[in-house]
Amino acid sequence: MGVTSITTSDEYTKVIGSSKLTVAIFTADWAEQCKQVVDVASDLAAKSEYADVQFLNVPAEDLSEISLKHQIEAVPTVIFFRTGSAVDRIDGVDIGAFTDKCAKLAGVAASDKGKLEERLRSLINRHPVMIFMKGDRNTPRCGFSKQLIAIMNETGNSYDTFDILTDEDVRQGLKTFSDWPTYPQVYVKGELIGGLDIIKELLASGELKTTLSG
Repeated sequence: MGVTSITTSDEYTKVIGSSKLTVAIFTADWAEQCKQVVDVASDLAAKSEYADVQFLNVPAEDLSEISLKHQIEAVPTVIFFRTGSAVDRIDGVDIGAFTDKCAKLAGVAASDKGKLEERLRSLINRHPVMIFMKGDRNTPRCGFSKQLIAIMNETGNSYDTFDILTDEDVRQGLKTFSDWPTYPQVYVKGELIGGLDIIKELLASGELKTTLSG
């Protein structure tokens, strides 16, 4: 079903009045963080477990009366509704809280932690040099990932990539598993090396090729 873009106050009022769980994401085009939340919402909306959940993209500035009513002071802000009543809320960007609340309110069973960690280890060891990023080696979907791939290609080292935007369990689980909150993440022989900044430092010091060779 995807994320529905709301254009009028009447449309908004009608949709949130539904008996279905409605997740209203108040956004602004100029705020990059909003796109991040909407992308995650799109991923969830594509899953069968969320078939009965309505995800909305609400332009906070265009629908200023609604924003004022809900005391939207910053974007993104997410409000969860049932039959027109707010049942929960997230102010600012907190992807972990967003996915957790969506799952809890939609009655979706949480992923088994043990199975997820087993899967993460398997992915990390899929190739001697493994990169977890937004997009893949052919189509990076953020500036940081694009810079990293350019550096990796210049080294000539073999590597594999995993698109975290295709799997929310991996995207969130790896942050906890690796104790590293951002992407991209580079692993060599199952060990976390770091993100783009660390790779740049290793490149500048001349140690990158040696590090990637393990």
